[in-house]
Amino acid sequence: MTVPAFEEYVPAIDCICAGCAAQRRTAASALPVRYGGHPAAHGARRALVLATAAGVVLGSGVAEAAGSTGTTGDRAAGAAGAARTDPDGDSPQGGPGPLRGGGAAGPPSSTTTTPKLRKSSRADIINRAKKWVSADVPYSMVKYWSDGYRQDCSGFVSMAWNLPGNEWTGSLAAFGTRIAREKLQPGDILLFHNPADPSKGSHVTIFGGWTDYTHTHYTAYEQTKPHTRKKTTPMAYWTNSGKYVAYRYKGLSGGSAGSGSSVAGFPGAAKFGPGASNKYVTQLGRMLMDRGGKRFYEVGPGPGWGDADRRATQAFQKAQGWKGKEADGIPGPDTWRLLADGTGRDIPGTGGGGGGTGAGHGDSNPDSKFPGRGYFRPGQSNSHVDRLGKQLAKRGFGKYYTSGPGPRWTEADRRNVEAFQRAQGWRGGAADGYPGPETWRRLFG
Repeated sequence: MTVPAFEEYVPAIDCICAGCAAQRRTAASALPVRYGGHPAAHGARRALVLATAAGVVLGSGVAEAAGSTGTTGDRAAGAAGAARTDPDGDSPQGGPGPLRGGGAAGPPSSTTTTPKLRKSSRADIINRAKKWVSADVPYSMVKYWSDGYRQDCSGFVSMAWNLPGNEWTGSLAAFGTRIAREKLQPGDILLFHNPADPSKGSHVTIFGGWTDYTHTHYTAYEQTKPHTRKKTTPMAYWTNSGKYVAYRYKGLSGGSAGSGSSVAGFPGAAKFGPGASNKYVTQLGRMLMDRGGKRFYEVGPGPGWGDADRRATQAFQKAQGWKGKEADGIPGPDTWRLLADGTGRDIPGTGGGGGGTGAGHGDSNPDSKFPGRGYFRPGQSNSHVDRLGKQLAKRGFGKYYTSGPGPRWTEADRRNVEAFQRAQGWRGGAADGYPGPETWRRLFG
């Protein structure tokens, strides 16, 4: 027998009726005493939770039924998720409130106002999330970053969605449209609001794209202890997996909420190249500028195809590790998809300005020419690995060598390369321990 989830205990997270709104406000005010809540309010809430929990036990586990998305797959995921352990622990959060410090002034909170949504594209959302990842913003439920957003999980999503104030897991759903998990696209969120203890146990992550064809893991951008991270994460999370709900930002530009990507699909290679002049060339240039390609454009971007478009496109393609025809400077479906979704690797900086990203360009050092990624993989043994290891040790990044370096690629080589990449401020896939053109240029340049 399934026990119904009474609204007095589980107010609908995305319902706008007065009853559900009142219950969510009550839950927001009933923070635990250790987070500043009133002892009497906390005691009353605890009593209600215990009483309801007793009914749950008798009713064969309503908690999972009430918190899940309602599908068999999600319930199974929830059971599996209970056995998982997030290595970084839980992420308590603060309540809704205005921006603080260096951020622009915002409304008191979403509980008292309904602010106008700011338009954001998927690329905008992911790029804002990446800024916190790059800055290693420390986790805190009481401190605010220089942009005015609270340094906890819901403050991070409020920042990425460019909301006018700091929200919490109990109010974020009001800014999104609920979607099925199979419809997730970069910039959407996975939200778990725990009404039994809202300030501790609830969590929210930003979906950054599937990591494999099975759709069992995804790239999650999240604010958690000790700092913001980008990490491959099991769907939907390490714990309470079945209770996470997918939402899409209502202010997503390029169409109504839930309509899909904010950028039109790939228009075809014929729209690009010498002689082309159309709106897609302009759109391509703007996306490339957002991903680190500003230095290629002295003027523009504009509708007429130019060498700046070709070089910026080629730089982005090379940043993904592509070669040959895959990096010819003409966008194809994969190039367009990564740009439109805000995924993949950004165009790296040159360090000295100017155009072009080719390793060794204008460099008199013959060792600065990157030999290719294939030389640096398990099982490889060649002079390039030996030269890489010696340069790492010379630059002070050889602490993982117990002997050597030598010509055979080892885990010590990978860890030393990773340490060097992290010293450049790179994170995630950009610091995987395998050298690319930019890693090589900075080592030998």
